[in-house]
Amino acid sequence: MTIRRLRFRVLMLLAVLVTMAALPPVVLAQEPDLIFRRSTVWKFLTPDHKLATYGIDDPVINGVACHFTVPEKGGVEGLLGVAEEVSDISLACRQVGPIAFKEKFEQGEEMFRQRRSLFFKRMRIVRGCDVERNVLVYLVYSDKLIEGSPKNSTSTVPIMPWGSEAAPRCADWLSE
Repeated sequence: MTIRRLRFRVLMLLAVLVTMAALPPVVLAQEPDLIFRRSTVWKFLTPDHKLATYGIDDPVINGVACHFTVPEKGGVEGLLGVAEEVSDISLACRQVGPIAFKEKFEQGEEMFRQRRSLFFKRMRIVRGCDVERNVLVYLVYSDKLIEGSPKNSTSTVPIMPWGSEAAPRCADWLSE
């Protein structure tokens, strides 16, 4: 690699980092709770490859919990924290109590994100509202600065009455 190309890559990286730092803060879910990990490939003297299942609560909507499973690379790259994780992510979201909206939200608003490589790849969970059916829709995908990722998973949460409380309408909580 020439010095010129290396300089260009470093400048591009700095531009991306400065741009990311300047973005407005987003209301995101707290760190997810690790439910369990399961080894899938044994590695000698370094961590195994694993599948990890996490749980998170929607930060804007009480009564909704999501669980997602992601692969975690082991080996030397995983040990050093520089592995680029694959984009295979599964998602399941459910109503776990009475639904209560804390604030208005936009269609496709990000509720959670997690770094999946040292610099360029992130997993994102976004939320929307199917107005006609009164259903919350959650989408998980990973994006990569250069080429993106078509792998994704969707989960829906029909908003149902809980006990004697009437079910709210998600359409009433959409930002205009």
